[in-house]
Amino acid sequence: MSGHSKWANIKRKKAKVDAVKGTVFSRLTKEIMAAAKRGGGNPETNFRLRLAIQKAKANNLPQANIDRAIRRATGQEEGVHYEETVYEGYGPGGVAVYLQILTDNRNRTAGEIRHIFSRHGGALGESGCVAWMFEPKGRLVITDTDKSEEELLDLAIEAGADDLRREDDEFVVLTAPDALDQVREAFESQHVKVSEAELVQLPKTTTEVSGSDATQLATLIELLEDHDDVEKVFFNGEFPDDFELDEA
Repeated sequence: MSGHSKWANIKRKKAKVDAVKGTVFSRLTKEIMAAAKRGGGNPETNFRLRLAIQKAKANNLPQANIDRAIRRATGQEEGVHYEETVYEGYGPGGVAVYLQILTDNRNRTAGEIRHIFSRHGGALGESGCVAWMFEPKGRLVITDTDKSEEELLDLAIEAGADDLRREDDEFVVLTAPDALDQVREAFESQHVKVSEAELVQLPKTTTEVSGSDATQLATLIELLEDHDDVEKVFFNGEFPDDFELDEA
């Protein structure tokens, strides 16, 4: 996740907040709808929906919005119907890019995503062209704890996690996808607050980028993350330690 760790730091320094643009609630709502449509509207039996609701509440999405999204997804209320798909492609420097999409119009979304890739040194590829470079994982983030790294590692091992890493001022715990919830519950039962819990696609190897490739890649990833129909962006690019995203 090193490429993503550096990217997270870049975005923090840029101090960009999606909520200012009014996009965060829309994305959270779509994520809830997709989860409920796939696995049903009961979060007790639908792990993905439970994760989506937890994320929504952490970002202050009103309960009424959450309930409405579930009703729409399960056919209890009229609304826009979203479908999930995956887009894959290559960015500058041959970096693999894997997108999770939620859209109500595949043709429109495909055209817009293809345009973003082509304008910024990349190319949208065929299905499966980069998926093999990523591995599904559960990812938890711990940012505020009085426990030592050794104590957290012991907890992670006992809970069945795959790995625990320190990334700057936070700890990242990796799990098998179906172990994410049990590991989160194990940490929280020991009064360790988990600030993030999500399913991710972890790159198996990374590709270093520098110079103009790094600048173009950062712009590409930023534009993809800003697109209304893009739920998550995963990539295997590794930015230089001294790289800064141009705020102009």
